[in-house]
Amino acid sequence: QVQLVESGGGLVQPGGSLRLSCAASGITFSNYAMRWYRQAPGKERELVAGITSTGGTTNYADSVKGRFTISRDNSKNTVYLQMNNLKPEDTAVYYCYARRTLRQIDYWGQGTQVTVAS
Repeated sequence: QVQLVESGGGLVQPGGSLRLSCAASGITFSNYAMRWYRQAPGKERELVAGITSTGGTTNYADSVKGRFTISRDNSKNTVYLQMNNLKPEDTAVYYCYARRTLRQIDYWGQGTQVTVAS
């Protein structure tokens, strides 16, 4: 079966850092672009960062640009989100998402909670 399993979430103080990981199985990982989304209570789910199947191109929401870095290791079937200088407004459930290149096939992870608070 296809699985996207996030890890690395938790509670962190403002200004701190977390590194999220998403391990994929059941797919040919190198054929998928990967994205991180987040959703806070009462707000719409928003795109945080994306990376192409080869890792050659990345994109970020303006609110996280300069603080977050998305990367992938195709040999490990894993995508990462390094989050630095975290702010309370970063508090949300973070979701890993896989999109098959040029095909209407996608998958979602179960989400991991990130809470930024004193």
